[in-house]
Formats: sequence, structure tokens, C-alpha cells
Amino acid sequence: MCRFAIASSIEPKLSDQRRRRSHIVKSRYLVTWALLLLTFFAACNRTHRYPMQGEVVATNEAAGEITVNHGDIPGFMEAMAMPYRVKDRASIQQIRPGDKIAAEVVVGSDRSDYWLENVRITDESGRGQIKLPPGSKMLMPGMTAPDATLINQDGQKIRLADFAGKATLVTFIYTRCPMPDFCPRLSGEFARIQDELKKSPEDYEKTHLLTISFDPKYDTPAVLRRYGLGYLDGDASGFSHWDFASAKADDMRRLADAFGLEYGGDENQITHSMVIVLIAPDGTVANYWGTNWTRTELMESMRAAIKQK
Repeated sequence: MCRFAIASSIEPKLSDQRRRRSHIVKSRYLVTWALLLLTFFAACNRTHRYPMQGEVVATNEAAGEITVNHGDIPGFMEAMAMPYRVKDRASIQQIRPGDKIAAEVVVGSDRSDYWLENVRITDESGRGQIKLPPGSKMLMPGMTAPDATLINQDGQKIRLADFAGKATLVTFIYTRCPMPDFCPRLSGEFARIQDELKKSPEDYEKTHLLTISFDPKYDTPAVLRRYGLGYLDGDASGFSHWDFASAKADDMRRLADAFGLEYGGDENQITHSMVIVLIAPDGTVANYWGTNWTRTELMESMRAAIKQK
């Protein structure tokens, strides 16, 4: 009886110890995973900062953007002129074309997501005297757009000159783009613009939409046609107002340089900037947008371009 009593009294104690030990192991396991997850999310949300100096060539307060001619930004981008979103939109009110500025380019975990912070004017003496840097090919508003040859979703050759007399809204995508805030957003908003313009036969007649792929190897006419039909609710008649096209490498590079588009990468994932350009009925560049814009703003600009014809 005594031996049984002793064994019975020891057994619960051992069981309690095992439970405590198991609880400690589980706790350590959970803590380890929590730390790993925190490390992972911290890495995903990490931003990189690059100092930048340049000259402002255009401001777009409504879009919260400024277009800057800048020198090389080591680790991020070579010298060029392109639009940048400004984090502190109020600071744009103080900036004028021709101002020289210093700022920080902040790049998110996805290199296609970038903006400016800590923008400050360093020299106002050049206001109104905008000069593009040597070798820059980006067109400023009022300059004539290049007449590049494209192949559309029907395998037909088209040219930008074919849309003379119309306000033509142009953007650039690739159909495999996985970023919802980039190519799918552009195509989705263009689809809504298509539907809105269709409500006014006069506006529809005097406007055109053009989506250009910078991935011609994959985005063949057949692929572009399927992609386009997805945004036209399967109605092929919409192609008369909205073309989906690609260009040969030389023509694509000429368009990219002219409109400040940046793209590159491997065959499966292409890193690129977001560019929308409005070409006026007379064939000149009317306006640019980068990452910050609204559908209403784009449509109002198209209608304004029609009236100025």
C-alpha cells in the first residue's frame, strides 16, 4: 500500500513537469516564429533612400508630381528626366519649373514604387529658363510626339499619326504584370474611361485610347487581343476606339525615351515606371502623369484638349 501511495504521488508531479516542459517548448517555438515573421515583414516593408539633385522641368500639383531632370542616382537610376510623386504635396506649391532642387528618392520593396521626400529648392535663379540635359530625349509639353510604327491586336500596322485630330491617351503595360497598382490598374481605369466616353458620341469620336506593350516577345497580337477583350467585356467593336499594340525594339526605345518611360528586367518580370501621356489633336504632347492620377482628371484633360483643337 505504501509503495502504491508513493508511486501515485510521484506520477502527477512528473506529469506536471512534462506539461510545463511542453508548454515552454511550444512557447519558444511560437516566439521563434513570431520573430521570423517580424523579420520577414520588416524586410518586405524596407525602403531604400537615394540622394538626388536636379532641375524641375514641370509641376503637376493636382497629380502631386514634379518632373525632374537629374543626374545619375547610383544604385537606382541613370541620369534622365522623368516625373516623380512627391510625398509632401504642399511643397509642390513652392516649386516652379526651372528651380534646382535636392531631395531623397525613396524606393519601396517593389522598385516600381518610388517617390520623393525632403524636397528643397537650392537655386531659384533659373526659373522660366528650362534646359534639358545633354542627351535627354524626353519631350516636354508642346513638343511633337514621335510617329512610331506599332502592330495592334489585329496584326495591323498603325502609327501615332493615324490619330491626328483626336485627343489620344497613351499608356504602357505588359500583360503578365503581377502588380495590381500598375498595369491592371491602368487597363482597368482605361476601360472605365472607354465606357464613360462612349456615353457621349461626340467625345468618343474625337478621342482615342492606346495601350502599348513593352513585352512584344510574349505580347503578340493574339495575346493583346485576348487581353483587350477582357477589358472590353468581350466586345471587339471597342477596338475601333482603343488599340492594344506593341512595337519593335528600336521604336519602343524611341517612344520610351520620348515619354520618360523606364523598363527593364528578365523575360518573366519587368520592372517599369508608370507613364500616361496625352497627345493633343495637333500631335503635340499635352500632359504627363506618373503614379498619381485619377480617372476624372484624365478625362477632363482629354476633353480640354478637344476644345483647344
